[in-house]
Amino acid sequence: MKVAIIHYWLVNMRGGEKMLESLLEIFPNAVIYTHVYNPRYISDKIKTHKIITSKINRLPFAYKLYKIYMPLMPAALIDFDLKDYELIISSEAGPVKGVLPSVDAYHLCYCHSPMRYVWDMYHTYHKGASFVKRFFMKLLIPGLRVWDITSANLVDRFVTNSSYSAKRIMRYYRRAAEVVYGPCDIRRFILRERDPKDFYLFFGQLVENKGLNTAIEACLKTQRKLVIAGGGAEKKLVRRYKKHKLISFAGRVGDEQAEVLFSQSMALLFPGVEDMGLIPIEANAAGCPVIALKKG
Repeated sequence: MKVAIIHYWLVNMRGGEKMLESLLEIFPNAVIYTHVYNPRYISDKIKTHKIITSKINRLPFAYKLYKIYMPLMPAALIDFDLKDYELIISSEAGPVKGVLPSVDAYHLCYCHSPMRYVWDMYHTYHKGASFVKRFFMKLLIPGLRVWDITSANLVDRFVTNSSYSAKRIMRYYRRAAEVVYGPCDIRRFILRERDPKDFYLFFGQLVENKGLNTAIEACLKTQRKLVIAGGGAEKKLVRRYKKHKLISFAGRVGDEQAEVLFSQSMALLFPGVEDMGLIPIEANAAGCPVIALKKG
């Protein structure tokens, strides 16, 4: 059986990419299609497969500006010729489920999340954007919503990562989704000794919906140390707190460093609204308590 896996973009290794690795174990001969591919931050397990990119990958600074190019992605999917594939698996958190399989093909969509910036978290992203971004969001997102709903009709079956995501899929696409939890390799965390130090931990992609400002404010008000680990931090945020005695930035960390941070922190602070957060599971596996938002 010829299998194509369509993944939104390959620019880092997060939960969606770990799910992709699991899919490739099941379908070792699958061909990967994606909008943007930066091999520097992608695992060897993924890089050994044939990877085909859309024209978005050829746009200026695509590795960093891929989200700005999102309104162009539905049209870019037309470049993908999938007529010879019998099974299409779309790994969806950005625009990819709108590909065109052949009439006889089966299209399974593993929807990590309906696009947050288009639907329920639109106002959060809009509030944190610059004037120019807000202007284009108001202009382009209504069209993206129409495309997103319409493209759901091209999917034979939806699968998702949590009951929370399933509710959102029903809300926006009016489609039922079966819950299949994503992979989480907890063995390496369980084997590490706990050695708590005097700091709390915020770990994850440093973007608007993760609640970083909430974690910082909580620690400043209670005079507790906070270590912030993850990529994507805004420069003005780093400049503001770089010399603060309670706040420190660890930057992007690897698996080995993550294990150390989980074993040493007093607790993981997880104040964002998540569809399926792998980081709290990893922290708990390492014996690290998690203080999380009661939502998502």
